[in-house]
Amino acid sequence: MLKLLNDATFYHLLARIDADLAEAVRQANCRACGGVLHRARYPRKPRGGPADLPSGYDWRHSLCCAIDGCRKRSTPPSTRFLGRRVYLGAIVVLATAMRDGINAVRAARLKALFGVSRKTLDRWRAWWRETVPASRFWQSVRGRLMPAIDEGSLPRSLLACFPSSDGDDGALVALLQLLRPITVTPGLEASAW
Repeated sequence: MLKLLNDATFYHLLARIDADLAEAVRQANCRACGGVLHRARYPRKPRGGPADLPSGYDWRHSLCCAIDGCRKRSTPPSTRFLGRRVYLGAIVVLATAMRDGINAVRAARLKALFGVSRKTLDRWRAWWRETVPASRFWQSVRGRLMPAIDEGSLPRSLLACFPSSDGDDGALVALLQLLRPITVTPGLEASAW
């Protein structure tokens, strides 16, 4: 899996998925008034990926209603970004999965690969092990996954639910697509279906 995090085609795939999601939201018009939505993307400074991320990776898709008096913003779900975290979603998933059994050597390797401190890894691990299992999102999704998920080993056990004929990237893309509802407000309070 670590090899695919340096593969440009993986990041291009996630960018295409996000562009398609943004286009679907744009075509649906404003949820508040039905007005036309215009692109109103905003800058991001994604961390953890390779230096040669595809162009546009430093922007998050967002849309804004064209109707004066409404101007509601619609931010489509994402496979690239995991909510407001500055690290790319794939990095948050894989680095946390690798975090189990961490020792000084593994911590140094994760720091070298992704620039993630041990303190950040510990926060992510706590989020996966405590916050995610208690969330409305998780309650709506956990019973639909096979094999049964060991919540004590999230996200590694979650990755195991997505065997893929496409290799490691297919499993990670499927997991990132599952997590899309939590990438926008209200985040973990969202239902998966």
